Amino acid sequence: MPTKTTTLAWSAFTFFLILGVGAWYAIGATYRDAEATQLLETLSDTGLYLGSAGAGASATILALMLTLLGFVRKIDVDFDQVVNGHIDRISKFATASLMLSLLLLLLLAFPIGDFQQMPQSWFGVLFHLVFAAMTLVIAFIALTVATLYATVQAVIGGVADAVEDEQED
Repeated sequence: MPTKTTTLAWSAFTFFLILGVGAWYAIGATYRDAEATQLLETLSDTGLYLGSAGAGASATILALMLTLLGFVRKIDVDFDQVVNGHIDRISKFATASLMLSLLLLLLLAFPIGDFQQMPQSWFGVLFHLVFAAMTLVIAFIALTVATLYATVQAVIGGVADAVEDEQED
């Protein structure tokens, strides 16, 4: 059964996914394949920045999750199943963000202006792939951040309960 915080996380993912699809339709209604080369050149700087930032953030989150797990084992503290589930989901979402960021960077590695012999429709396909990758990177980063928030809430709730139990004794 989904919890309130799980619903928040998936709502953030869905919101950014819908926003990206809406932008994609708006751009598609305005531009045609003939202008895809210009669109790709426009997206390239933003995409490179987003891909780099997404990869860096996701790699950092994964490293922190590993540190957290090592720390928990060292101090011999068990988190409850809710927190363990959050940590597992954060790791999965951060991994998806990292992989999508790397895919985005790879897609943007093509020297767009140097392919004069390629058919115009190829640029349209590449534009759609880049735009989809950018939208998914943003959506998965939002999902990861919202799940991190839910985890912090769960940990704070557990600490507050432990303090109350200590004060009652």
